Amino acid sequence: MLKATFKKHILNFKKPAGTSRGVLKTKETWFLFLSEKERQGIGECGMFQGLSIDDRPDFELKLQWVCDHIQLGKDALLKQLTEFPAIQIGVEMAFLSLEGDTRFELFPSEFTNGMVGIPINGLIWMGDKSFMKKQIEAKLKEGFSCIKLKIGAIDFASEIELLKSIRKEFSASEVELRVDANGAFSVSEALEKLHLLSEYELHSIEQPIKQGQWQEMAALCEMTPLPIALDEELIGIFSEEKKEKLLDTIKPQYIILKPTLVGGFGGSDSWIKHADQRKIGWWITSALESNVGLNAISQYTFTKNSKLPQGLGTGSLYTNNMGSPLTIRNGNIYYDTNTPWDLHFSIKF
Repeated sequence: MLKATFKKHILNFKKPAGTSRGVLKTKETWFLFLSEKERQGIGECGMFQGLSIDDRPDFELKLQWVCDHIQLGKDALLKQLTEFPAIQIGVEMAFLSLEGDTRFELFPSEFTNGMVGIPINGLIWMGDKSFMKKQIEAKLKEGFSCIKLKIGAIDFASEIELLKSIRKEFSASEVELRVDANGAFSVSEALEKLHLLSEYELHSIEQPIKQGQWQEMAALCEMTPLPIALDEELIGIFSEEKKEKLLDTIKPQYIILKPTLVGGFGGSDSWIKHADQRKIGWWITSALESNVGLNAISQYTFTKNSKLPQGLGTGSLYTNNMGSPLTIRNGNIYYDTNTPWDLHFSIKF
């Protein structure tokens, strides 16, 4: 008989992580456990407080509902969880791992065989100029050729100076630069700031203005001197019709898919289909999940065959993450088949 339970877990950042929405010191997440005969499965429901559409008071009640109705099976559950994308991906993971083995090989590939890595960007958190510069130097020493900087919280002139200093040392062919504003720019100033940023040959900017301003974002995407990638804009868009309307209205250069925020693997597949039909580029990013979620998202990402660097470098952020085979070398994430999992969970059904 299939049984289910869930457990909340608090992840502690090694260092406070600065974004335009504030400084993060901890991250709550929830694990969904399945048990059937001798088999067990685990999925992560990494709802992101203040960002996820399912950041609502009944989140844990819905998780309990899933556990109480687990006999419905994966597909029936997913249909009932449209407004809870973080739980959707947890259900998908849990059922996939129940069917798999102790290596949590959910999407078998050359990646899970340890043969091929996935190129990723090195993430630079907000802080003062010297702090951000130290992070950049460290990432370049670690072999990253794509750097993503969070911007929009400190003085814009200082951020421009930082980009200028990078470009003095490294050309665009040597180091790809992405910036993420997390919606920090006002509509009135956004285009001017995009012109200033474009002088430093950036690959793209994520979400320059707050989501929900479709016409304003469409105007920016039409006039922008550098490619715009939608991120938060995709959150809470559930129906196929609305996804198509958003892409047809805004016409972005890229979209960024966080499976935990957009309906799991099924939701991501849907966005990729609509983007490909419109020749809109995309890449996939984790959303501060533990290594359980990062593992599943990385495996899924490899199967999508994107040639762009992905946003999967968040596994080393926490002091109390799960031990996993995921490892980063020379700007790539790998699945080390010689490293076992260490989940350190005690679960009672």
